[in-house]
Amino acid sequence: MRQRRWLELLKDYDFELNYHPGKANVVVDALSRKSLHMSSLMAKELKLIEEFRDLSLVYETTTRSVKLGMLKLTNPFLEEVKEKQKTDAKLLKYKALIEKGKEIDFKIDEGGVMRCRGRICVPNVPELKKMILDEGHRSNLSIHHGVTKMYQDLK
Repeated sequence: MRQRRWLELLKDYDFELNYHPGKANVVVDALSRKSLHMSSLMAKELKLIEEFRDLSLVYETTTRSVKLGMLKLTNPFLEEVKEKQKTDAKLLKYKALIEKGKEIDFKIDEGGVMRCRGRICVPNVPELKKMILDEGHRSNLSIHHGVTKMYQDLK
């Protein structure tokens, strides 16, 4: 289809088109493809940098390479939730039921964090709730179902 348009355009001109079959055009063809490939990689760089930031990845660029790493091995927020769970009266009641072997929706995971149906139990501490709301609105990875639903879930 593209060739037909070129033929229509070029048919009115008097010229001679020579094609060199075989290996004569290999280098030219490869170089033209390489520049297209590199430009598409450069266009994706900004998007990757934003994704790295959202995943808390740290990167260092040099002229020939990019070093990528994750500095945080533990989640300070999760550690704080775990500590505050030990002082919350309501969660302590559920913990006692778990230790007695009662069959309830609450479980303590391998990290020592209490969860209800797989979700983290956030103690009734206003600072923690505010931190969750701030992170939910700041991060590009957060899915926001609506202000009222999020507020009701955290209330």
